[in-house]
This record gives sequence, structure tokens and C-alpha cells, in this order.
Amino acid sequence: MPTARKLWSLLGVCALSAALAAVPTTAHAQVPVLCSETALVNAIYGANANGGDTLLLTPGCTYTLTSAHGTASDGPVGLPPITTPITMLGMGTNIARDPSAPAFRILEVDGTANVPGTKGQLNMTGITVRGGNAVAPFPGGGIADRGGAVSLTAGSVTGNTAVAGGSIYVDNGSVTLMTSSVTGNTASASGGGIYVNSGAVNLLVSTVNGNTPDNCAPLGSVPGCTG
Repeated sequence: MPTARKLWSLLGVCALSAALAAVPTTAHAQVPVLCSETALVNAIYGANANGGDTLLLTPGCTYTLTSAHGTASDGPVGLPPITTPITMLGMGTNIARDPSAPAFRILEVDGTANVPGTKGQLNMTGITVRGGNAVAPFPGGGIADRGGAVSLTAGSVTGNTAVAGGSIYVDNGSVTLMTSSVTGNTASASGGGIYVNSGAVNLLVSTVNGNTPDNCAPLGSVPGCTG
């Protein structure tokens, strides 16, 4: 039977090959991450300091975030903002805000267009991002892409809330979803699923549905997204 590390490696090869054109990566180390909030936070701090790493998240783990571990110009973030090329490989893995925790978004990816000196790229495989709640009036409850590049393969973004971009907010960035879903997210204004201020979102065999009050905004900003 393959070991967890072998499964991670096989999964990573497939995911990174598919995402290479959309989100090039220079990550140079593979770092196993124990199933705890502290371990994941420290792994991201370390990856940013190293100029990028591949983080092997614990299969089946729910990384429950009880407080914000990053700050940005548009509100608190559950995990440290991604400022370098980082890959997160999971298998049935969740990153979720504790429902009793203060409001914060889950993830933020910063690139030089918005945050000078940063080169944020985030590749995620086999991961669900859920329960984020961006502090009003800021956007992006699950993931805020601020000038960076995001790729999600075989994952989902669900149950997140914000003023706009309940699930995903894109500003000067690029997002690619491959065999993934964006469902059950809410915005108080628009873009319950995805809000594109500027940049591009590509849906590859992926679905965006069941979000409130709409799936994608502005209308027509995400090819293949309706309602």
C-alpha cells in the first residue's frame, strides 16, 4: 500500500502539471504539516521566509482556525498572507474558521501589483476552504487574491461570507479552478460566489452555484458562470 508521502507525491505531480501554465511555482521544499492550527500557521510563515515551499497537509484533517494570524489593508486573515509561491497538498483536508471565532477571511494571496515586494502564488489540491467571514466592509470571505495567482484542484470553497466575493475576491490577480466547486457562499452586496474587481478567473470542469445573492459578479466577469 502506498505511504501517505507517496500519495502526496503522486497527487502533487498531477496537480502541479495541470496548474503549471496558470500558476508557475518555485517552491523548493516539502514540509509535512501536523493537524493543528499552530502547525499550519508556522508552516506558512516558514514557507514565506524560505521563498516558497510545498506543504503536505494531513489527510482528512480539519485545520480549525480560532483567531486571525495575519493582517492586511482590507481586514484580518485567518492564515498569514501568502507572499511567495506556496503549494498546499491535501487529501480530504479542510481549512475552516471556528464558528465561534471573531470574523476574518481564511486566506489571502498578495502580489506585487497590490502589495509591492510580494510574489504570492498559491496552488491547492484536495482542500476545502470554509467558514470564512471577512470583516465588513471588506471583500473575500474565503480567499482574497490581491495581485497574486491562485489555483485550486479537486477542492471546494463553501460556507464563506463577505460584503462582496463571499467565496473568492479577485483584484489584479488570476484564479484557476480545476474540478472544483464554489457553493453555499454569501455576499451582502454582490458576488456571493466570486467577485472580480480586476483580473481573470478560469473555470476548468468546475462549478459555481448555489451562492447568494448571485454566483459571480459583475455579470459576465467569469466565463461559464451564470446566475
